[in-house]
Amino acid sequence: MLVEQLKQARLLPVVTAVDVDSTLLLAQALQRGGMLAIEVTLRTSAGLDAIIAVKQACPDLWVAAGTVTHPAELEKLAAMGIDLALSPGASLELLDAARDLPLDFVPGVATPSEVMAAQLRGYEVCKLFPATVVGGLGMLKALSGPFPGMQFCPTGGLTPDNFRDFLSQSNVVCCGGSWMVAPNLVREGCWDEIERLSREAMSDA
Repeated sequence: MLVEQLKQARLLPVVTAVDVDSTLLLAQALQRGGMLAIEVTLRTSAGLDAIIAVKQACPDLWVAAGTVTHPAELEKLAAMGIDLALSPGASLELLDAARDLPLDFVPGVATPSEVMAAQLRGYEVCKLFPATVVGGLGMLKALSGPFPGMQFCPTGGLTPDNFRDFLSQSNVVCCGGSWMVAPNLVREGCWDEIERLSREAMSDA
């Protein structure tokens, strides 16, 4: 189910919330551009409130929480009814905690050992992060051999020029990116440009 949802989403725009109001306007622009999902990180104090607000205001948008680093955050997100959480890494504490909670979890990995730890605990999707730093396409191709059943969401360093190369890999289920939600676009309220970039990214061109 999670794999199919991620395939359908194609892209997870990775958003660092400045405040709730601008994140709502951003989410609406992404949705108008055809985006099916949004990842709002917990990197700022506005993150949690923004996740709740977007989930309520945009019921057709799949809202995920990103940059989850502590089991307590997972527990809070599950209690709030958030469906998906992603982390930049894969601590054993996070991997174990998420298995017992009613939400999907995509752990971050950067090494084969971390992929093994996730796989042994039943995870089918991992977030390769930071993707281009840890080997990018070459790393994904290398991982496909020993881990044929694992799917990846590469995030970190993806751009409009390279993300389709990542999507074309057989073990990539979707990609995470932030070029369409760049801080300067949000700061300047360039909602039309965000919508355009989203539409462009969701096209097959």
